[in-house]
Amino acid sequence: MEMEIDASSSPELACPIAPVLDIVFSRWTTPILWTLHMHGRQRFVEVQRRIGSVTPKVLTQRLRQLERDGLIVRTYHAEVPPRVEYEISELGRSLAPVFAHLTDWATANLPQVARAREEYDGRPGQ
Repeated sequence: MEMEIDASSSPELACPIAPVLDIVFSRWTTPILWTLHMHGRQRFVEVQRRIGSVTPKVLTQRLRQLERDGLIVRTYHAEVPPRVEYEISELGRSLAPVFAHLTDWATANLPQVARAREEYDGRPGQ
């Protein structure tokens, strides 16, 4: 006999990966992790330049959250002027296979998604 799950009381029970998706795939998290993984340790301005359209305020918030979650490491250098660098942590690096699989999926399937969208958008009544 199967046990029915009441998702309204605990969304994590309905989808146990939901907390991971909230942590890793929020709007700016993926580009930040990707940039740090691909380019190594970087200063704030380097991360911002590589990502592009993220505002300094939002980037600061996301970097703090990623540090709190243990996915990146922030290193403060007490110099004049002070220097701060960010790098992906071992925990963050452990997501690399997930990103690799998603990259493979995107390469293989995004053209099909684009065609499906075109077909859907072209139907009468849409």
